[in-house]
Amino acid sequence: MLLILIVVVFAIAGFVVSNKLKSKFKKYSQTALEANLSGAEIAKLMLADNNIHDVQVVSVEGQLTDHYNPMNKTVNLSPDVYYGRNAAAAAVAAHECGHAVQHATSYTWLTLRSKLVPLQNISGKILNVVLIASLFGGFALGLPYEYIGVIVVGAYGIMTLFTLVTLPVEFDASNRALAWVQNRNIVTRSEYAMSKDALKWAAMTYVVAALASLATLAYYIFIFFGNRD
Repeated sequence: MLLILIVVVFAIAGFVVSNKLKSKFKKYSQTALEANLSGAEIAKLMLADNNIHDVQVVSVEGQLTDHYNPMNKTVNLSPDVYYGRNAAAAAVAAHECGHAVQHATSYTWLTLRSKLVPLQNISGKILNVVLIASLFGGFALGLPYEYIGVIVVGAYGIMTLFTLVTLPVEFDASNRALAWVQNRNIVTRSEYAMSKDALKWAAMTYVVAALASLATLAYYIFIFFGNRD
């Protein structure tokens, strides 16, 4: 019952933050950027300013699907950002380029997150196996209850660690983006405030995810190990 409550509470929080982010992006997309640069142009300019010439800027389908892919070195921008000429597009484009700069400079937290990706994927598969097994006659894995607890807590602990490591990666990318658009005079003072606010709400989605993961991990620790004599 407690797990259900945790899921519901953070699902609502995530929904609220996601809607707020979409609302902010829509609001700041309605004000044309004085510099009249598109998100794609801003991304290419930021990459060039950081001496990054092996990263491509491409358009991908969807809304707020923007991301940096370190595997093929691409800054992927949604159409609203790629073609947009406003504070929201400028902020998102620069933020994703912030990740490219992190990659090029071997930023510690990004490197750590990359190393955690395969472990996170394995942990997710392990938890799926445990969940499926628990649906058939309790824990049908043939292991003592304590062993199951170690597996679940260990796997979820890795997934929680990933969400926590993601926080400094995202905040640093935003800080790099905001510093660059300001110093490069890409945005005016009012446009800078819009960009900063948009990135703040984008970061909040990661904060909610990290808190939800921490709460769930604490629940599993309590269930398996917290009620023992």
